[in-house]
Parts: sequence; structure tokens; C-alpha cells
Amino acid sequence: MTVVERREIIALVDLLDRLLAGGVVVTGDITLRIADVDLVRIDLNALISSVNEQVPSPWES
Repeated sequence: MTVVERREIIALVDLLDRLLAGGVVVTGDITLRIADVDLVRIDLNALISSVNEQVPSPWES
């Protein structure tokens, strides 16, 4: 593994750590359309966050 590859991995891990610490919201819409007829529509809403004592899990353990 080269030094550049190592830096990219460390940067990616640091980025994921920061995103999970603050939380990330992902939203999107996908529509499959043929001849101006909507066949499939998918709506995506997701919240990605870490869970700890200050931010408890919504599910009981």
C-alpha cells in the first residue's frame, strides 16, 4: 500500500467519522418512465447517525 493510498483511506475514515457524529440525511426520488408513462416510483428518505448515551436508539434493547 502506497503512502497516497494510506492517506485516502485515513481521509475516508475521518470523513465517515465526522458524518456519523453529526448525522446525514439522504433524500431522493427515482422514477422509471417509458413513453411518458410512470411505471415505478421510489422515494428515498434516510437518516444515518451514530447512537450513544446522548442520542439513544429509538428501539428498546
